[in-house]
Amino acid sequence: MFIKSLGNTFCKQLHFIQTFRKTSSLAKMACTPVTEMNDSQLTDWINSFDTVMTDCDGVLWVGSEAIPGSPELINRFRELGKKVFYVTNNSTKHRREYKQKVDKLGFGGELDEIIGTAYLAASYLEDTGFDKTKKVYIVGSTGITQELDDVGIQYLPIGPDSNVEHRDLSSLTVDLDPNVDAVIAAMDLHISFTKLLKAASYLSRPGSIFIATNTDAQFPMKGKDIIVPGTGSMVAAVETAAGRKPIVLGKPNRLMFDIVQKRHPSVKPERTLMIGDRADTDILLGKNCGLQTLMVGSGVHSIGKIREWEVSEDTEERRLVADKYIDKLGDLLDKIKHL
Repeated sequence: MFIKSLGNTFCKQLHFIQTFRKTSSLAKMACTPVTEMNDSQLTDWINSFDTVMTDCDGVLWVGSEAIPGSPELINRFRELGKKVFYVTNNSTKHRREYKQKVDKLGFGGELDEIIGTAYLAASYLEDTGFDKTKKVYIVGSTGITQELDDVGIQYLPIGPDSNVEHRDLSSLTVDLDPNVDAVIAAMDLHISFTKLLKAASYLSRPGSIFIATNTDAQFPMKGKDIIVPGTGSMVAAVETAAGRKPIVLGKPNRLMFDIVQKRHPSVKPERTLMIGDRADTDILLGKNCGLQTLMVGSGVHSIGKIREWEVSEDTEERRLVADKYIDKLGDLLDKIKHL
């Protein structure tokens, strides 16, 4: 009887310990709505970061329209002495196009404060000493070619490509450039069998470099009943055909923050705020780099999803929980006007 009682007591204690550990772990992942913070808490939080890294589409604007209050909030951050960087996984535009857009919509900023994955791809090849007598094959668009032009790296023409003659696979022929030594896989509206064949063939060469700008599975299209394949679907096709993994540059991989630090050595991760609308890219970048995180509900993910992740049994899902949440950036403006 004593042994049975002791066993029951032990089981209860074990259950308590397991429950405590579980709930403690989950508690650490709780997301705080900014609207529930008092003035003192808000002031302490604003003073806890010097650098802001923000996603663009769904956070600052939707399409060609600024989300109300977002331009004013970004400029208020600058008035408070914060350094602001725009970070995007979109590889279809050169930084100059983003500069025109942030100026037109009233956000402001300098060219070197804009970090896109097309820029990352060119910077990666430049920083790793890519042989400029060689060429790059691109499954992608003009954002990448323009960034490569800036660093003097040659590439093959982009756009539609059906230059493969065949009636069946056994008689298939294709001309390959002997000087190609790298492949960049990105968003390409002209993705085709020919492009996959060429990319995989170039990647079979010893020492060839395989870069992917990002792996976003879908392109968010609110209010439409269609699914738009994202860069990740195209990268996966090249990866499968080539039988090898790429170096992935964009969020949530830490290279985007690393290049900010490299260009601006004073930036400290613990005093940097990452703002995003998508947890598996923006917020996870913050978690991977030790940054503070703020989720906005104006884009892909909602507070409802955050609450689901907070109590998930999956540790990877709990990592998607941001430190703070607000419906849209503009809602923060009135709360920090007094600072």
